[in-house]
Amino acid sequence: MKSQEIIRELKKLSSDKHKANVVRMGIPADTSLGVSIANLRKLAKEIKKSNSLAYQLWNTGYHEAKLLAVLIFEKDPIDIKDVEKLMNSVISWDLCDHLCKNLIIKQPYYNKLILSWINSSHTYKKRASFVLMASSLIHDKDLLDSKIDEYLDLIYEYSKDDHEHVKKSISWALREIGKKNFTYNEKALILAYELKATGDKNQVWIGKSVIKELEKVVKISERKRLISTDRKMGKID
Repeated sequence: MKSQEIIRELKKLSSDKHKANVVRMGIPADTSLGVSIANLRKLAKEIKKSNSLAYQLWNTGYHEAKLLAVLIFEKDPIDIKDVEKLMNSVISWDLCDHLCKNLIIKQPYYNKLILSWINSSHTYKKRASFVLMASSLIHDKDLLDSKIDEYLDLIYEYSKDDHEHVKKSISWALREIGKKNFTYNEKALILAYELKATGDKNQVWIGKSVIKELEKVVKISERKRLISTDRKMGKID
């Protein structure tokens, strides 16, 4: 399929309901088609992986075309400069997270981006730093404890950020660290209580959100990581 054919297919799959949801996230109406992520994933399975096609879709400017593009990039590493260019045009938390979890986390240099983006004035590059931390706890089997300890230091250092989408990603990263095992559960909770005690409204919010989840985790045989008892699999009868 060519990019123009795919755009026509996306328009067929569009709905006013999904478009309204996208516009509420701040995506301009003229660049929104209104296609659910479920339909995008189904369509991606019908399209042959191609970096060239992925870039063509991304460059159409349509939000859903960008989401679809992420799913059809090839497995080979993408140049770090190209990833920078992709992130430069991200203006929503959902595309930021989708790009991080489905593409950037698979790149061998993702940790370099965590360190370079964490100071960025670009809201979604900064969010991406913490989304990548959270994703690495789930997907990177070779992640060293020393790197996780570095993440804890970075979380504390940047925990006063008052942008809602950054603040939530910091909480997410710390919660994922705390679900690695009981050792890191304790470390994450210690940090969460420190944040809660600072009096800074953003740190307090992060601390409370982390404590709420990490104080109720269990280990079950079906999963390698800890799971909250609020989740169906973690409920104790």
